[in-house]
This record gives sequence, structure tokens and C-alpha cells, in this order.
Amino acid sequence: MTEQLRRVTRALLSVSDKTGLIDFARALSDHGVELVSTGGTAKAIAAAGLQVKDVSELTGFPEMMDGRVKTLHPKVHGGLLAIRDNKEHASAMAAHGIAPIDLLVVNLYPFEATVDKGAGFEECIENIDIGGPAMIRAAAKNHDDVAVVVEASDYQAVLEELTAHKGATSLGLRRRLAAKAYARTAAYDAAISNWFAVQLDTKAPDFRAFGGRLLQSLRYGENPHQTAAFYATPEKRPGVATARQLQGKELSYNNINDTDAAYECVGEFDPQRTAACVIVKHANPCGVAEGPDLATAYRSALACDSTSAYGGIIAVNRTLDADAARAIIGIFTEVIIAPDATEEAIAIIAGRRNLRLLLAGGLPNPRAVGLTAKTVAGGLLVQSRDNAVVEDMDLKVATKRAPTDAELRDLKFAFRVAKHVKSNTIIYAKDLATVGIGAGQMSRVDSARIAARKALDAAAELKLAEPLTKGSVVASDAFFPFADGMLACIEAGATAVIQPGGSMRDDEVIKAADEHGIAMVFTGVRHFRH
Repeated sequence: MTEQLRRVTRALLSVSDKTGLIDFARALSDHGVELVSTGGTAKAIAAAGLQVKDVSELTGFPEMMDGRVKTLHPKVHGGLLAIRDNKEHASAMAAHGIAPIDLLVVNLYPFEATVDKGAGFEECIENIDIGGPAMIRAAAKNHDDVAVVVEASDYQAVLEELTAHKGATSLGLRRRLAAKAYARTAAYDAAISNWFAVQLDTKAPDFRAFGGRLLQSLRYGENPHQTAAFYATPEKRPGVATARQLQGKELSYNNINDTDAAYECVGEFDPQRTAACVIVKHANPCGVAEGPDLATAYRSALACDSTSAYGGIIAVNRTLDADAARAIIGIFTEVIIAPDATEEAIAIIAGRRNLRLLLAGGLPNPRAVGLTAKTVAGGLLVQSRDNAVVEDMDLKVATKRAPTDAELRDLKFAFRVAKHVKSNTIIYAKDLATVGIGAGQMSRVDSARIAARKALDAAAELKLAEPLTKGSVVASDAFFPFADGMLACIEAGATAVIQPGGSMRDDEVIKAADEHGIAMVFTGVRHFRH
């Protein structure tokens, strides 16, 4: 590819975000570029003492219809789309008095920000840009001749080329800018279409688009031979995408995935009610606990499986304090994520240079609606977020014995955790802490046995006379298809069970529970997580 330099003689600037606008416009003017602009952008440039032509002077038509019609005109789009080396195009330009536009600078009406602030329907509609995307797409299509800039971060690259090439841009730059321009309009339209789907309560629109902005290019993906990057979507959900990283190495793909899993889980626990800590390894919780304070919650979570916790991700639901920070740095940890942290806690964590500390600024709302998506070969699976919360469920006692108040408290705790563990899931819990977690097994009975086995290992580590599954409760993310899985839990020492119910063999499972004096509660809600 040759440089194919194109001199910039005229630029059209129309921006809602005016960051860096005046300095950029002044530099363009210094390169002898004629400035054409619209509305507030033109006023800002003129107020800075720069020569600028209003677009209405270019088109011969005033802005009309509250600014909805100002750039949708042949003298604008002809100037952007004309192929400079095409004699027919050049003849048409001459015949109709169309001047070339060599540089287009447009950032779009702030639709995403308008939605984010909770604006009403009509205000959101008014912040859908029409002329901007049309011009951007036109300039990007004709990138052989025209450079298009859609955000202020690219101003410097354009100016560097104008300096290096005596007022011209290279084809390489114009192509990169064109690719970015189409991605920007695609993400913009995705935000609009998804907003419309919500407004119309359309569960499965005929077309579904997702768009995001690059937050970070990653060193690699799940494995070193895979490439990866991290993008932010328009959804403003507190978590790893909103977090401020105070220290530590760059996050990896797996770090981000695991941190998200940990923070979504800890978001289930209301910080006004209790302190909570979640420890995650390979996207599964390996320890979860509530406590009167974060340090206590952390120690209880760690006791569940201290072996797996090594090199794990830790999420807390309150401002990280000094006591919790001191407890956490006792073993190697990859990431800590919290809504906030005290200055003392930050100083303590700073002593572990490679430990990443993320402050998310809030907690995710477990009841909030939203979408999740995953790829399959040739397609996307899109579903609503699992926003079912055990406190909102109509719990039904299925057995002769009802759970005690203490058992019911632990059953609800265990079911909160089960929502965030890969299926098939079995959670043993006692005194508001997990004491055994079985995750991702093909058989539910295997999950029950693995969780019990890990509890035995934890007991040996803690030098306990018996595993903490003795006298615990059990949560299952889905129904027991046979009694064998529940019997394995009873054998491990469980005294109460919470599960969705709904199996063809519920009667068989209830009978087995009654025979062993076990209390069992049905939620009517399943928490599969694949």
C-alpha cells in the first residue's frame, strides 16, 4: 500500500463533545485548512477568534426543524463522497458548485449518556443523531480521499500527519480512521436498537446488535495462543468494567472473567445488612461467607477451601478496611475488588506490589434487568440476566419437618451462592459460610460427594475433629432427579435442603428426606449456570 497522500484543504467539524476542539481547530487553521462547522461547534470556534464558515453558507439552506436538518444536503455529502480522480465526479462537482471536504470531524449526539441519566422517551429520541452517522459513513466509504475522525483522541494523529506530509494525510491513517468510524456508528446503532427493545418490551427482536468501546487490549485470552480485548458496553453496571485499578499488574482475560464472577456473587449480599466476602477460582466461588465485618467474613470464606483460594480473586461488599486488608494479604491473591477502600487499607495493599486492587464505585444490583450473551458456532445465545433473588421467592416446605430459623437463614445464604456456581451445583453451608462447594459436574450426586470430600480436606487443614458439613444445610441449583444426590448430602451430615423442586420424582425425594428427619424447602426457581 502506497501512502496515497491527500491534502486537507477543507474540514467540516460538528461535535457534541468539544474536548480539545479549539486547539485542534486552531492547528488545522495554521495548516491552511478552511473550517466549516455547525451550530454550537461553529459558535465555539468563532468565539476562539478563528475563521469559520457556517454550514448554511456552504449549502445555501439554513438549519431547520430544530437542527434536525442541516447537513443532509448534496453540497455536504457530495463534498464527502466525490472520488477526486473520477472525471465524472469532478464534472458534477463543478456543475453544481460542490466543494470537496477532505476532513470530517464528528462525534455523535450523546444518546448513550442521555439514556444513562434516566431521561424520558422524547429526550432520548431527540438525542438520536441522524446527520452525524450519515456523514461519518459517507466519509468512511470515501476514505481513499477523505479522513474521518469520530473522537478527540485521534486529533493528535491527524495533526502529526499534516505536519509530516505538508498538510496531507496518508491512506494508512484514513483506512484506520474509517474502520473505527464504522465501528462507532455500529455501536451507536446497537445502543439505540437495544434501548428500543426495552421500551417496547420486545424479548426477541428480529435483529440483535451489541457494541462496546475498547477498555483494554489484553496480552492474550484464556490461553497464550489466543488474542483478546476487553470492551465496555453502554450498561453502567458496577463491576470490573467500571472499576479503577489502583495498583498491580495489568489484568488478564482470566483475571477479568474471574473478578466479574466474584463481584456479581458478592453483590447478592446487602452491605447494609451484613459484611460479605467471596473468593473465586476459575470463575467458581471456592469460599463465601457473611460476617459482622469484612475480616471475619474473609476468614470464614477462606476456611471453606484455603487450598483453592491461593492465587484467587477476592470480592467484598463494603469499603475495604485495614483489618480486612491485613487478613487478605496473608496468602497470595491475584485481585481484590471492592466498592471502595480506606486510605489505610490502600497503603497496606501497596506493600504487595503485584496484587491488583480494584475499586468499582458501587455494587451490582442482583435484581436489575439486563442481557447476557455467549457465542456458539455461527450464532449468539442471548438471554435476560438471572435476576431472581431468594428473598423474593415463595418458599414452600415440602417435608414433614420445617427448617429451624437458623437452618432457614443458612438455606437462603446457600441458595444465593448456588446461583453463582457452575452447574451442577451443590453448596453446603453452616453459620452463614460455605463449608463445601461442588461445581460443574455432569452428575448432581458427584457434586454432592466432591463438596463433601473438600469439606473433609478443609477439616484436616483446620485440625477439626469432623468436617463442618456435619449439621450443615445444602442448596442445589436445580432439582434432585433422584434421591441419591440428596442422600449423599445427608450422609455428609446435612440437616436441611433447599432446591427448586419440580422433578417427576419429587415424591421419592421428599419421602427419603422425611425418613431421615430432614427439612426440605422448594423455591420453584432454578439457577442453572453453564
